[in-house]
Amino acid sequence: MAENNAQNKAKLISETRRRFEAEYVTEKSEKYDPRDVERLQQDDNWVESYLHWRHNVVDETLKMLDESFQWRKELSVNDLSESSIPRWLLELGGIYLHGYDKEGNKLFWIRVKYHIKDQKTIMDKKKLIAFWLERYAKRENGKPITVMFDMSETGLNSIDMDFVRFIINCFKVYYPKYLSKIVIFDMPWIMNAAFKIVKSWLGPEAVSLLKFTSKNEIQEYVSVEYLPPHMGGTDPFKYSYPPLVDDDFQTPLCENGPIASEDETSSKEDIEGDGKETLETISNEEQPAQSEKSNPTESASKRDENEKVDSKTKPFKKPLSVFKGPLLHISPAEELYFGSIESGEKKTLIVLTNVTKNIVAFKVRTTAPEKYRVKPSNSSCDPGASVDIIVSPHGGLTVSAQDRFLIMAAEMEQSSGTGPAELTQFWKEVPRSKVMEHRLRCHTVESSKPNSLMLKDSVSALSDKTSEDLYLQRS
Repeated sequence: MAENNAQNKAKLISETRRRFEAEYVTEKSEKYDPRDVERLQQDDNWVESYLHWRHNVVDETLKMLDESFQWRKELSVNDLSESSIPRWLLELGGIYLHGYDKEGNKLFWIRVKYHIKDQKTIMDKKKLIAFWLERYAKRENGKPITVMFDMSETGLNSIDMDFVRFIINCFKVYYPKYLSKIVIFDMPWIMNAAFKIVKSWLGPEAVSLLKFTSKNEIQEYVSVEYLPPHMGGTDPFKYSYPPLVDDDFQTPLCENGPIASEDETSSKEDIEGDGKETLETISNEEQPAQSEKSNPTESASKRDENEKVDSKTKPFKKPLSVFKGPLLHISPAEELYFGSIESGEKKTLIVLTNVTKNIVAFKVRTTAPEKYRVKPSNSSCDPGASVDIIVSPHGGLTVSAQDRFLIMAAEMEQSSGTGPAELTQFWKEVPRSKVMEHRLRCHTVESSKPNSLMLKDSVSALSDKTSEDLYLQRS
């Protein structure tokens, strides 16, 4: 069944590409950005997102692509940057990304009270919406987003139905499959009639995504940690610019405590030594603390010896899913699976495989740095080699679907050193455009966990596979 579905999807994607090229591009090529046309031929997920929204009806999908591509060229979406948006609009704080809902979807905040209906500025505001959505889409590649329409303290001069319709169209036509829901907070009664019109714009398939809330209901969708005080939450976040509000990824706890800053280089064991940490080392560290106290010299000696073993020689079971990036292949591809407290197994494994001919430096960041121990969190990976990263909740803290991890990677010069000082300097100097980024969500497995993604299962399978299974080279 799964194989048939995959084949049918591939046929629909192929037909969509072929017909769009033949029926639209040949006649309207000047109305499209060539980069979008090229991406359509290469990115299966992008084509599938349009097909999904149009219920796999190719004729309707082609019309949607035509409208979307024309819009993208008119707004120069591929070229939007901070410099494209007036500084005062970025400083205003009326539109930004911050926090997550209870399902782990990113929150897209629209603070309606900061919007004044004005034809002179409406195009800049539309570009700001497109800028944030395109920025998110490039990073998250199809992961849903929750729109937070905060209508508290809103007056009639802030109500702009043209702008609301533009936002609806962004998700209905321009960024299909990205909308999780629209949470409308504290809507004035005078807007009841207007939002009946909004429902007609959304269409029957999306009306159920509208959630009208007050302070009593909003916590059904967003926990207090990501709600501002006026919504009954505890989030201390206050918008400011510059810099751009981002995901706020920070350095997690290392095995021996938190890293205070990017420049701290004294903890050689946490940074340099971590790069050679293997599953066997972690398994040894899980032995009862009492035995280590009884003979600390012997324990330290064994640990040092284990750290000298190259990770390429350590076999482990091949993970289920792999994200194939230009510098690193990352497994799992999207979600980190943690066991529940009741199951007794809370650690999980990330495997990085270097598919370049150079050393690749990497860092691991998280949105909940006080919650997780990550080892290693800042190291490097040799060409063709794999590095195992152990992630475990700290101090009995609970894994949340809102938590995120960010893997950052960049190629190093052959002559570059990989010690703590060299890595610190490297990350200060490497251009942002040279950095590969990949994000992972968190998921708690209660009873049936994916065996190959849990650390205990990976350790028990040491004799089953060799690490050669993961040495995926560029062809």
